[in-house]
Amino acid sequence: MNEKKKSRLRRAKRTRAKISELRVNRLTIYRSPRHIYAQIISPDNQILAAASSLGGKKTGNVESATEIGKQIAEKAKTVGVTKVAFDRSGYQYHGRVKALADAAREGGLEF
Repeated sequence: MNEKKKSRLRRAKRTRAKISELRVNRLTIYRSPRHIYAQIISPDNQILAAASSLGGKKTGNVESATEIGKQIAEKAKTVGVTKVAFDRSGYQYHGRVKALADAAREGGLEF
């Protein structure tokens, strides 16, 4: 495993440890070069809602991430979740990650 991935996973581990102490639902993301994925996970590690750019026409860009943020916020509302902790999985809060987070906030999620 290369050094860049090790550093990202170390940051993710530290964040997840803190969120697990708080015992709150978390909005976690994963981004690949082509797609972006978002899930809302309960403190019991059960997936409550999920959205991804797999079926979309535009992939791997900010517009796609914004759409996924809106979708995950809508799905969270249907499940009854309004407050979450944002788990950015060690990624820098910039670009697609920021676009997804901003869209989820506009959709009604609080974090």
